[in-house]
Amino acid sequence: MNTYKKVLIFLTIAFLVAIPLDIKIITNQLSFAQSLIFPDLLPSTSPPPFDELSEQQKAASTNKTCTLTPSLIEIEGTPQQIEGPYFVDGMSNRSDLRSEPSDGSIQEGIPLNINFSVYKVLDSDGDGKGTCVPFTGAKVDLWEANSQGLYSGVREEGTKGLVYLRGYQTTDENGTAKFETIYPGWYENRAIHIHLKVRDFEGPEKIFEWTSQLYLNNSINELVHTQPPYSNHGPVPNTNEQDFIFMGPSTDGLIKNNTGNHLTLDISKSDGGYSGTFNVGLNATAKP
Repeated sequence: MNTYKKVLIFLTIAFLVAIPLDIKIITNQLSFAQSLIFPDLLPSTSPPPFDELSEQQKAASTNKTCTLTPSLIEIEGTPQQIEGPYFVDGMSNRSDLRSEPSDGSIQEGIPLNINFSVYKVLDSDGDGKGTCVPFTGAKVDLWEANSQGLYSGVREEGTKGLVYLRGYQTTDENGTAKFETIYPGWYENRAIHIHLKVRDFEGPEKIFEWTSQLYLNNSINELVHTQPPYSNHGPVPNTNEQDFIFMGPSTDGLIKNNTGNHLTLDISKSDGGYSGTFNVGLNATAKP
């Protein structure tokens, strides 16, 4: 057998051996982001791909700014991000999200108090800068994973029927909604985040819907996860900059990349935990 044939046989054998190894590697490394792009590759236990926003939902966003008076603080229009697979409607109207009503237990974790101020951006002269009008009576839903990266109400995670770290508040006359929760934990393929949804209704009819996610400082994420019960889950594997949703475009089409930079929660130490504020600027002229 000449040298050429020997080399050809060797390469053929190597190729046949490599195929199953490559397939196994690809399968094991299939990320959530890839699953969204190739929905046919989703495992049977994974959530379905996300639907594109309706025109009504897109219209809830704005790239205009408004100015608070008399403080002259400028509020930017706030971009939307995907709802994710774990939103559950019909949660309780409650400010403290830490309890599980079914058994009275309290989620362990570092306290996190968040004050949201929701505004409609009213641009009467069309110059891109307007007045901030408090969005009164809006329904603000908040949901997040616990210290071990588990959402309530998810069958695959063994939490079906539970409602911890979920709830809503109705904004007051100042457009404010306040929540007591815990610092969220991480789960695979995502940076640490909190989900937020703002809706308005006329009777039973939903006339406004805006949805996004909030992020926290990388260094604080790391520090929190050196402490129990977070340390039981291990160190944070993904920074914000490694998260495909943080770095990607907004779902409303107004921001092309790095959307998460507009959605980072400003927090500081407070009473054994952290407190944060976040301003939400929305399109005042959105119609159903």
